[in-house]
Amino acid sequence: MMRGWYEGFLGLRYLRASPKRGFVSLIAGIAIMGLALGVAVLIVVLSVMNGFEGELRTRILSLTAHATITGLDGTISNWRPDLKRLAHFPGVAAASPYIEEQAMMAHGGKSSGVLMRGVLPDAERGVTDLSNHLESGRLADLVPGSYRVILGKALAETLGARVGDRVILMVPAGDVTPIGVLPRMRAFRVDGILSVGMYEYDRRVAIVALQDAATLLRLGDDITGLRLSVTDPYAAPRIVREAAIALPKGAEAYLVNDWTEEHVNFFRSIEITKHMLFVILSLMVAVAAFNIVSTMVMVVKDKRRDIAILRTFGSSPRSILSVFVVQGSLIGGLGIAAGLIVGVLLAVNLQRLVHGLEDILGFKFLDARVYFMSDLPAYVQVGDLVQICGVAFVLACVSTIYPAWRAARLLPAESLRND
Repeated sequence: MMRGWYEGFLGLRYLRASPKRGFVSLIAGIAIMGLALGVAVLIVVLSVMNGFEGELRTRILSLTAHATITGLDGTISNWRPDLKRLAHFPGVAAASPYIEEQAMMAHGGKSSGVLMRGVLPDAERGVTDLSNHLESGRLADLVPGSYRVILGKALAETLGARVGDRVILMVPAGDVTPIGVLPRMRAFRVDGILSVGMYEYDRRVAIVALQDAATLLRLGDDITGLRLSVTDPYAAPRIVREAAIALPKGAEAYLVNDWTEEHVNFFRSIEITKHMLFVILSLMVAVAAFNIVSTMVMVVKDKRRDIAILRTFGSSPRSILSVFVVQGSLIGGLGIAAGLIVGVLLAVNLQRLVHGLEDILGFKFLDARVYFMSDLPAYVQVGDLVQICGVAFVLACVSTIYPAWRAARLLPAESLRND
């Protein structure tokens, strides 16, 4: 058995440090550390991209319905029978009516554009997860006729509004008066603060009761549309179209949309960025792997006498090549294993490390106004680990071919005569 595996035994033995080969072992250690660093960085970066995409999708779906059905003219009348049909449609978990309109809000001399959303609290709980994002207040407090509003946290800070304050909500529609056209406006009492952790929503959303929004917009009993929550979010495009076809008016009377269409460009850009980062950072891993070439060249030069003796005892060039391929592969394997451990540990504990650095430096690395969220999540995926380690190991093995080939071509007589 030893005769069959002596190439592996010698390759492993050549990795051990000795006083005569201290510099060679140092170069091998540097190659291992370089490869480990490249693998670890690649794991952390891809894990951050996975976490960013997953967290963003989760937060978007917690505030946005999986799919919506709206009228061709912007409103739906006689919607209650449709709501009952949709609630029992296969694949639909819940349905809720809503009214949505761009508006202007003012408080204390400050004003800001908002997205006014009118909801039925009981129905809305089945479609979105707003309650878990409320810092104060309750959806149940949005009683028709009370004219209460729940503001996004960043929006409330911009307006300087607190719970209990009164804000003025103005909509684009106007009323004709003797002195001209005046915008429709109404005073609302701030009843709660919504904090999703995404600046896009915390800065824009103002939630009111469905009937209060209809009164302000003079819609009567009409609504903007119906919001759906489906059992499988990834099947939302198919389910919402089938649901619209099943309604009495038919699909041609409605506009359908789903979360994949609404945010398709954003998630596509994340996916493209992830692929680009993988390719770019793989070049860094390649540079670290190619450092093995210089290490192996020095090892071959240092081991010319051993190679000559092995050849004299009958070792074939193929066996000599295998010895140094094994050694180079072991260097690559050690570097990849170290990088895998360090990368996974860093990715798992990344949020704590980032928050610790922010506290020490007094600097915010992730601005929610730019990146839509204030935390830096990292999700480690097994598929990414396999891909990263596979690419790194192939590069490491390729780096050993040339030095091992040079070792296999050494002539025993010339090596012994030079020594």
